Amino acid sequence: MTVTHKQAKGSDTVPFAISLRGVEKTFGAVCANHNIDLDICTGDIHGIIGENGAGKSTLVSILYGFYRADAGTIRVFGKERTLRSTADAIAAGIGMVHQHFMLVPTFTVLENIILGHEGTESLAKGFEAARVELAQLAARYGLDVDLDAVIEDFPVGLQQRVEILKALYRGANILILDEPTGVLTPQETDQLFDILRALKEQGVTILLITHKLREIMAITDHVSVMRGGEMVAHKRRSDTTPEELAEIMVGRPVRTDGIWHPPSPAQVVLRADNLGLNAEISADSSVLVSEISFALKAGEILGVAGVSGNGQSELLELLAGIRAPSSGSIQIGERHITAEMPSSPSEIKSLSIAHVPEDRHLTGLILSFSAAESMVLGYEEKIAGGMAGWLDREQLGEHCASLMRDFDVRPPDPSLKSSLFSGGNQQKIVLAREMSAAPSILLVGQATRGVDIGAIEFIHKQLIAMRDKGCAIILVSVELDEILTLSDRIMVMNNGSSMGIVERKEADARSIGLLMAGVR
Repeated sequence: MTVTHKQAKGSDTVPFAISLRGVEKTFGAVCANHNIDLDICTGDIHGIIGENGAGKSTLVSILYGFYRADAGTIRVFGKERTLRSTADAIAAGIGMVHQHFMLVPTFTVLENIILGHEGTESLAKGFEAARVELAQLAARYGLDVDLDAVIEDFPVGLQQRVEILKALYRGANILILDEPTGVLTPQETDQLFDILRALKEQGVTILLITHKLREIMAITDHVSVMRGGEMVAHKRRSDTTPEELAEIMVGRPVRTDGIWHPPSPAQVVLRADNLGLNAEISADSSVLVSEISFALKAGEILGVAGVSGNGQSELLELLAGIRAPSSGSIQIGERHITAEMPSSPSEIKSLSIAHVPEDRHLTGLILSFSAAESMVLGYEEKIAGGMAGWLDREQLGEHCASLMRDFDVRPPDPSLKSSLFSGGNQQKIVLAREMSAAPSILLVGQATRGVDIGAIEFIHKQLIAMRDKGCAIILVSVELDEILTLSDRIMVMNNGSSMGIVERKEADARSIGLLMAGVR
């Protein structure tokens, strides 16, 4: 007998948008999803939260046809579905916006949206028909975008809007968003939430996968919590609190404040004098680094605050030796780095400086490498053994396994490809590699991007512990709460320039926010 799972809507009874019963998925010895039951109300915004490795990404990959469930049933609007591919999911009305966008950078918006769905008519007629339909969708959902613009010229927030429009164009009335704010500025996050509310008003059901409890409380109607591959709680958003959700997620009380204590700074270990970067060198950004000066002391954390795209990324790349300065200098010990005497990442490492890059995919990992290989990138000589510097595979695996235990990387499998870990666990691999090198100076870009609340607590404690051992840390973060929580001093950047350095005791969200906006 077939059972249709339904929800009450006023005087009517309608099917749930998605109803799962007993869904299972294993990968070898790892059980990623175990006995998952989940009901998502039609027309709601439903959040799923959990630690990195809790099984969230696997579950939505099953819903979007990337993986096929080993057991259990899936119903979409009351009809049982077998989702063998993304085509099956799209046919069922399910669309997905991935954490890392699936767009061709050199294609226009229109070309990206209709790619693979050009129709049977001539290409020209297909493009014209798509323009008409997309104009209607944009007007209905408030998703205005220039269809002839090239994707690589768009900021991240607009690229995400294209992904949403692409899903709607393909007939989605259920939209899955996987960590959608991980690469957005606060302003872009607000714009995204306005779009999601408009979609909800038009009857679209939204499944939001996130680890940010503030977002859950701001936008969702219901929230489900995963831990260890299982669903452990279902809550109405109005009936819960961030503190309760955090404890359910991690299995213990969690705190990310109160860990700071006064530092004991020592001598200056890095000095920047009138540091600048011209547009000719910074070809990928219109934002310059302009006459930045500061001194960094051993045993302190200098936070760098600012809205994303105001020169923080370029500053980190200058300090890490990735870019050469156009003007000014960087002094590290006896080494003066200038336009005439530039440095390199390898030299910077030799000066006992470690770098956690902002983009783990572009510059932090080689995704086709195993976790064990990624865990020693740039530090291969420490594991080299045998003949002619060949890596000792056994030692490599042991080294990785030890760091995986220390940083709670899931699954703890050194042989697994880096690409197969969730975004948060990829971040932990990069952090473990750089922080375990015991550097004198640590450059950190977006330390907790895509990382769950339990891991955030751990990373924050590790950064404070490194500071207390004498490490000098520069922390770039778009999360103002993180800057205020960890920093001993805060430098605010706007349009490539420093708005000044503020002592911790004088800093608050309002004053820093004004500096971020360019108001002294």
